[in-house]
Amino acid sequence: MPTRFQVTRRRALAWPLALALAVLPGWVVAQGIELQSLQLQRADGALNLDFAARIQLSRTVEDALQRGVPVYFTAQAQLLRNRWYWRDERVARVQRTWRLAFQPLTSTWRVGFGGLNQAHATLQEALASVSRLSGWKVADLTQVDPDSRHYVEFFFKLDTTQLPGPMQIGLTTQADWTLGLERTLRLE
Repeated sequence: MPTRFQVTRRRALAWPLALALAVLPGWVVAQGIELQSLQLQRADGALNLDFAARIQLSRTVEDALQRGVPVYFTAQAQLLRNRWYWRDERVARVQRTWRLAFQPLTSTWRVGFGGLNQAHATLQEALASVSRLSGWKVADLTQVDPDSRHYVEFFFKLDTTQLPGPMQIGLTTQADWTLGLERTLRLE
């Protein structure tokens, strides 16, 4: 049986670690989305991006979906060129947005991208179609200067700015709605 001093000491040592984990912004940003793969490829005169992620929705977001509120996921990639004398130059920027909604009459999940819609039987199938993309053209290879160093910044998140207006009030402080990740890849 631990003594009173040992218990107090363990609590004192655990407190700073718990506080650091709660305060770190990277920990909150990566909550709910796990990146499984992210690759850059050169093919057919273009720089293409492939990514796959696993999304774990919070109970609050899942409840909103069940009640008919559509949610939006946004993927963004930008190609930047390193410059020593000024901010890095943005060479290209692309963005895609998916709309995920539940249809209660047919009990199906619909994923919309542009004018295309897909129906899925389960939420997991719908999330799988939202969280994968291959052959996404980021830039033409003619835009890439061979004498400079380039990198790609990739962002994937639950876009709360497209929710209905009344729902957006106070969402910036709720961790349940903060789902996203960001990564940087060097272009070799």
